[in-house]
Amino acid sequence: MDREKPRLGTVQETLLIPLYARAVENRKEHALLRDARAEEIVASIDYDFGRFDDLPSLTGALLRTLLFDRWVTDFLSEHPDGTVVEIGTGLNTRYERVDNGRARWFELDLPDVIALRRTFFTDTSRRTMIAASVTEESWAAEVDSRTDEPCLFVAEAVLPYLHEPDVRRVVDLLADRFPGSLLALDTAGPGFFDTQEQHDALSKVDARMHWYCPDPAGLADWRPGIGVLASHTLTSLPGPLLAELPLPYQQMVSAIAAQRLPQAEGYRLNLLRLP
Repeated sequence: MDREKPRLGTVQETLLIPLYARAVENRKEHALLRDARAEEIVASIDYDFGRFDDLPSLTGALLRTLLFDRWVTDFLSEHPDGTVVEIGTGLNTRYERVDNGRARWFELDLPDVIALRRTFFTDTSRRTMIAASVTEESWAAEVDSRTDEPCLFVAEAVLPYLHEPDVRRVVDLLADRFPGSLLALDTAGPGFFDTQEQHDALSKVDARMHWYCPDPAGLADWRPGIGVLASHTLTSLPGPLLAELPLPYQQMVSAIAAQRLPQAEGYRLNLLRLP
């Protein structure tokens, strides 16, 4: 008898958008990235993914993931035994894509998301799922007690959905517990934030962004000493990464960049060093 497909329950649908983007991309001959695990997971979930078919923002999600993957790879090249913490891990498969066989991984999300995630993944000696809100101190204490290696925190498509006081709480928590660590996060400027109701993917789900950040450098006003190591829009990716994209994607990025759309210019991918 076939196992019943898991249903979403109260899990936010936004975590399915990047998952589906990776699954669809995996089927293409010239793909931005390969993620067979994502394709398997999509086939195992009872959900109408067809509502996201052919949405332009799926490509944006893939470009964001590519850059975050590159930052993780660079971090592990410098710190092979380092610790990677996926904040709001959802159904991400970054471990499958870029793990180096030595690093310590923690995957954090709300209890209902982790319950769904455990349908597809299991803890190992190097990989641990934690069910908690990112604003709680308990998860940070657990990570802190289980590693003394340099840390990279990856918050992909997470913090903009929090309210600003909660984002401040997260930044303070990380800086207090893990000084000198790196934090990769995306930020939505006013141009992106104000167009959510018209967004091709967000308009199809209930979740909305609550925190916008006009300039990531302004985070140093919250916590003096924060350094912005890199900040890119989806149309101003690092040159070496852009050069590796299949030609049709390079042309698409160039065409969008020429339009200077507020939605594209206001959404940034950032790598910070915590004080």
